Formats: sequence, structure tokens, C-alpha cells
Amino acid sequence: MAAGMKDVASLAGVAVGTVSNVLNHPDLVRPLTRARVEAAMEQLGFIPNGSARQLRAGRSRCLGLVVLDVTNPFFTEVARGVEDYAQAAGYAVILCNSDEADDKERRYLRVLEEQRVRGILITPVHGRAPELRRIRERGTPVVLLDRPGSAGQCSVAVDDRRGGEIAVSHLIGLGHRRIALVNGPVAIRQCADRRRGALRAMERAGLDPADVLTEVTVPAMNARAGAAAADELLGQGPRPTAVFCTNDMLALGLLRRLGQAGVAVPADLAVVGYDDIEFAADAAVPLTSVRQPKYQLGRAAAELLLDEADRPDQHEHRRFVFKPELVARASSGAAAAVPGTTGSEVTPPVPA
Repeated sequence: MAAGMKDVASLAGVAVGTVSNVLNHPDLVRPLTRARVEAAMEQLGFIPNGSARQLRAGRSRCLGLVVLDVTNPFFTEVARGVEDYAQAAGYAVILCNSDEADDKERRYLRVLEEQRVRGILITPVHGRAPELRRIRERGTPVVLLDRPGSAGQCSVAVDDRRGGEIAVSHLIGLGHRRIALVNGPVAIRQCADRRRGALRAMERAGLDPADVLTEVTVPAMNARAGAAAADELLGQGPRPTAVFCTNDMLALGLLRRLGQAGVAVPADLAVVGYDDIEFAADAAVPLTSVRQPKYQLGRAAAELLLDEADRPDQHEHRRFVFKPELVARASSGAAAAVPGTTGSEVTPPVPA
């Protein structure tokens, strides 16, 4: 049986109230007494009941992080940024994977509220504005992550329209006039914005999207869907000369299937992805990709959340929008990136 406060008090020869003070108000306990109590805790292997202490104090030392797909390396690096900032501030992070499912997301939000987390960071499946607003009204701060928010809520996002535009502008600049767009459901904000950016690039180049663009919509943003998209494109005629995939997992799945089909990249088909995950540069054909500042997204969101949680009266809601950049590699056939669209430095966020 686990040791309790009474066991610690008995071994240390003090009152239970003294043990409680060592845990909650150590400045009230004389150093020698505190040292004796701490030695008894160590000897007994005593673990304080953190949840009970948090409920008494009315605040938790945990943050909730709800992401769409924990298997996507994009969210892995975002979570790292959240965790590093939270850990330095004395908080732990509870990671929840919604799997892009409304009901699963709703259950996680309920559990996080029940656990009295200090705040919630979320990339919502859809808008969920009413539900998230009610959570905030009940006293739990919420920051939108990788989603733009309204003026009354903190959010951290990337200019995905610009990202889609620079991806397709890159392909147009290389001479491509038959371009495929492999995209997820446009109900997902990022998918819709990246598509809008792609169309804008064509229009600015004086091209009619109806003549230039072939669209393939897949139900999930993963490698398996990318491989299925490759099969669809290879069965069409005339075949496009370039493909823009709206995330790297789609692009990597597509690259693998193209290799299996004997299609040379970029000689037969140029490929551009989005996110610039760690595996992009290490693919069999290094992947040209639109880089998002993933770690900085997570870190900035955690900073906004804790500022709101710790200084509710002084806190001002802010909306940060980071600028993406194109990193050109072998898959698009470019020796260097398009001027002005790439670099090694992360562009600072711009308040919306």
C-alpha cells in the first residue's frame, strides 16, 4: 500500500499539518523540520496527491494539447514547442489525438475540463467556435493552434494562402503548365487556403486554372492517400507534369508509388509538398516543400496560453500569423529556391 501523509508524519515525528505545510507552504516550516519531513518522504517513497492539491488550489499544473493526427510529424514538432515552453514554466502537457473526428475531439475537451487543466491548445477539426467559447466562459483559457481566430481569442497560424501560392508559383516558374493539386477535404481550413493560394498563383501568372489545374481530393492527409492519388493521376491523360501536395505525408506517399510505377521524379513528374517535415529532406528523392515554423508555432501558442492563464486581467488577446517559405530540393528539379521565397531563418510572426 502506498504511504500516506500520516505515515510520513509518524516517521518524521511531526503533526500531519506540518507535512501538509512542507508540501504546500514550505516557507512556514523551519529548515531542520522540513529536512526531516522530506527525508521521511524519500524513505517511504511518498508521492503527493497532485490532483487533490490542484483542486484545493483551484488550478492545475497541466495544459491540454489537442491535435488532429499525432502520427503526422508536423504535429510532433508543434508539440515539442509546446512542451519545451510549458516545462520551463513548470507545467506538464496532456497530448490528445482527435483523429480528425468530431466526437473524439468533444470527449477529449470534456475530460480536459474535468481535469481542471490550466488551459487548452487545440487545432480543431472544424470551427467549434460555440463549444470553445463556452469552455472559455467557464474559466479555461483556449488558444487556437494552426488556426486563425477571432479578435476575442488568441490564435497562432501560418499564412497558408501564401504557402499555396509560392508552391505553385515555383512550379510555374519552372515552366509547368499541367499541374495537379492533391488536396484533403476543403472543409479543413488549411486545405481550402492552400488551394486558394494555388489558384491565385495561376491567375497572377495569367493562366486559366480550368486549363492548367487537375484536382485530386483525398479523404485523409496521409501517405496511403498520397499513394492512391498517384494511382489516379497515372491513370489520367494527358498526365500532369507537376504535382503540388498540400502536406508532406501526401507527397511522400505519392513519391513512393511513383517510384514503384517507374515514373522518374522530377524528369517525368515534379513534386512539391507542404510542411517540410524532418523526413522531407531524407526522402529517396529529396522533397521540395513549403516550410512552416512548426516548433515556433507550438512555443508561441503555449506562451499566449500561459500569459492568459496567469495574467487574466492584464492579458490582451493576440493573433500571430507566421510566413511560410519554400525550400527547393531535387523533387521539383530546381537547383535553388525561387528568390525571395526561401531561407534558413524563420520569419517572425505578424500580429493579425
